[in-house]
Amino acid sequence: MIRSIEPHSFLATILRNRIAALAVAGIVGLIILLVRPAIAYAAGVEEETAFVLNTFSFLVWGALVMWMCAGFTMLESGSVRTKNSSMICLKNVGIYSIAGLAYFVIGYNLMYGETVGGFIGSFNLLYGPSADEIALLDGQEGATASVISNGYSVMSDWFFQMVFVATAASIVSGALAERVKMWSFFVFTLLLTAVIYPIVGAWTWGGGWLADMGFQDFAGSTIVHGVGGWAALAGILVVGPRLGKFRRDGSARPTPPSNVLVVTLGVFILWLGWFGFNGGSQLALGSALDAVAMSNVLVNTNLAAAAGVIAALAVSRPIMGRIDLFVGLNGAIAGLVSITAGPTMTDHYWAIIIGAIGAVLCTVAIKLFEKIKLDDVVGAVPAHLVAGVWGTLAASIAAGASFGVQVVGVLAVGAFVFLVSWIVWRLIDLTLTARVSRQVEELGQDAGELGIEAYPEFVLMAEKFDDED
Repeated sequence: MIRSIEPHSFLATILRNRIAALAVAGIVGLIILLVRPAIAYAAGVEEETAFVLNTFSFLVWGALVMWMCAGFTMLESGSVRTKNSSMICLKNVGIYSIAGLAYFVIGYNLMYGETVGGFIGSFNLLYGPSADEIALLDGQEGATASVISNGYSVMSDWFFQMVFVATAASIVSGALAERVKMWSFFVFTLLLTAVIYPIVGAWTWGGGWLADMGFQDFAGSTIVHGVGGWAALAGILVVGPRLGKFRRDGSARPTPPSNVLVVTLGVFILWLGWFGFNGGSQLALGSALDAVAMSNVLVNTNLAAAAGVIAALAVSRPIMGRIDLFVGLNGAIAGLVSITAGPTMTDHYWAIIIGAIGAVLCTVAIKLFEKIKLDDVVGAVPAHLVAGVWGTLAASIAAGASFGVQVVGVLAVGAFVFLVSWIVWRLIDLTLTARVSRQVEELGQDAGELGIEAYPEFVLMAEKFDDED
């Protein structure tokens, strides 16, 4: 039986439903109106928190990389004879100072300014905060959103990039220790940090032609360590070996480190600084993804260095004829350099393999350099250039890089940096002279150039500088 529906009852039901729908819609709208600011505020807080963490990451990791300058100073000053230790200290503090000024005045803009044809950035002088950051500092709170949208403070990025260029210049110092003039070396450092390194950086991290090809170098096996290594090799060829380093029969006279304790301390400082070097190159710490990726990078960095020490010690007797602490310490550096191009892999055993192979190649190169009479006081070229080339190519094994593109990048950077560095060294040698006089080299640069000795209570003993025992 079908019940009949009265017209007025039907209309009343519809009316009640519409009123209820309108009420619900009104309540929902009111909730949205009230919650939207809270959601926007929460999103703004989250974005600002990411901004703070990213900026803090740049600054802290950058400070840790800066501390690597102390590591290079210890490593080099302990590797040379005591009569040259003060000069090493002065050169390293000079390197950091010159690099900071040169990169501020012109280097950063050449590297990260809008590239011309993918080869070089802008020639603008000086660098500074953005207009929005200046407005914020002046009390204009309306600029906050624009500042935060950049993801990090402008000058925090500059600071982190600057300490990398100082590292590249430090590599040259160790290779040419005990015979290169201070001011000649400083002139080369200025050109390296202001022009040579930034141009390579423009090709790669600055978004230039190598970056367009897909070249990968996460933290600088080639861009930093390769550049320093090629520049050092050019300097070694121009300046020549130390007096008495090679005998007439071609054999190398041993020059053991003067202070093994200081050398070891230097390597540990470098190892510590490398966590900032590679970890900071994640370039962000504002998300769970960044934190996990950074953790993997630090673990791989540590594994590669540890494997480098053990591998170098394992091959030191068959290659060098003895268990060699200096070789083991260089093995750590070679392992660190090797993993720097691609430390992002999640299969961590690859870091062990890459670091170990880099250390073996470094040890072989140290011996080879002695055979062909290239005098590298600290083994800088084997540890930074040879291992850097290997690490850049190894990024195609487990870090997703293209092997062919990596080869092109290594060859292009090597040809450019070596050729330009060789020309610069030759011009310096023809004008200022690159090498100290024989008298200064025999006496030592501490007394001969600086007039201050690192160990004044020691009595300098006469050394033989001829080509025979």
